[in-house]
Amino acid sequence: MLKMPNLEIHQPDAVKHDTKVSAQDVNVYYGEKHALQNVSVNIPDRSVMAFIGPSGCGKSTFLRCINRMNDTIPIAKVTGKIIIDNQDIYDPSLDVVQLRARVGMVFQKPNPFPKSIYENVAYGPRIHGLSHSKADLDEIVNASLEKAGLWKEVKDRLNDPGTGLSGGQQQRLCIARAIAVNPEVILMDEPCSALDPIATAKIEELIDELRQNYCIIIVTHSMQQAARVSQRTAFFHLGTLVEEGNTTDIFTNPKDQRTQDYITGRFG
Repeated sequence: MLKMPNLEIHQPDAVKHDTKVSAQDVNVYYGEKHALQNVSVNIPDRSVMAFIGPSGCGKSTFLRCINRMNDTIPIAKVTGKIIIDNQDIYDPSLDVVQLRARVGMVFQKPNPFPKSIYENVAYGPRIHGLSHSKADLDEIVNASLEKAGLWKEVKDRLNDPGTGLSGGQQQRLCIARAIAVNPEVILMDEPCSALDPIATAKIEELIDELRQNYCIIIVTHSMQQAARVSQRTAFFHLGTLVEEGNTTDIFTNPKDQRTQDYITGRFG
C-alpha cells in the first residue's frame, strides 16, 4: 500500500459533468525552449481541476494557454488546439478580449486596481457593456461581491480603495472582479500562496462554492490544497502531463512512478 502524506481528500462528485475545456497536443515554445510538450486533457464543467507538480514543470504555462495570456510574450509560440465549448480558442478570427471575459484569471499575488472596491468590480462589466444603467451595475457589483464572500465585510465602504483591504480580502475582491463579467471558466494561479492559513481556508471554501456554477482550474504547489478543493488532478513534470484523473485516484493509486515519487516527497 502506498504510504501517503496526511491528505484530506474530497471524494469526486457522483455527477459526471460534460467537458468544458479540451486540450489536444498543446506545445509551448519560449524561443528555443520547448516548455510544454504534447499536452492533451479534458477538463469537466462545474468542477475543480488542480494542476500539481514541481516548480518549472509547465503547469502555469499551460494555465496561461487557456486564456491566451502567452500571446503577450513575444518569444512564445503555442501549437495544438484548446477547445472551449466546441470553439478553438486559437482560431485567428476569435476575439481575444471576449475570450478573456469568458475565461477569468486570478493571479498568485492579489492585484486590485488602484480604484475603489466598487470600481474594481464594476470595471469589467462597464467595458464589456454588460450593464445599461447604474442600477444594473450596482446589482452586478453587489452580486459579485456576495458570490466572492466579501459583501458583508465591505458593503459599508464600497468607495474605499481596494488596495486598503487585507491580503485575503484583496484576493476575494480579485475573484469578485473575475466573476463580474459572467465567465464560464476561472483560472487560478496559486491563489493562496501569499495568504495566511485563515485567508487560505476562506478562499478554498469559496472555490468549493463557485464550482457549482463554473469550471475552475487551479495551479497549486500544495498537495494538501489540491486534495481538499479539487475533484480531478493533473500532474506535470518537466513540461509533460504525466497523468490525470480523479483526485482520489491520483493521490492514493497513481499509475505512474513519477507521480508516486512526487506525492510521497521523493522529489519536488
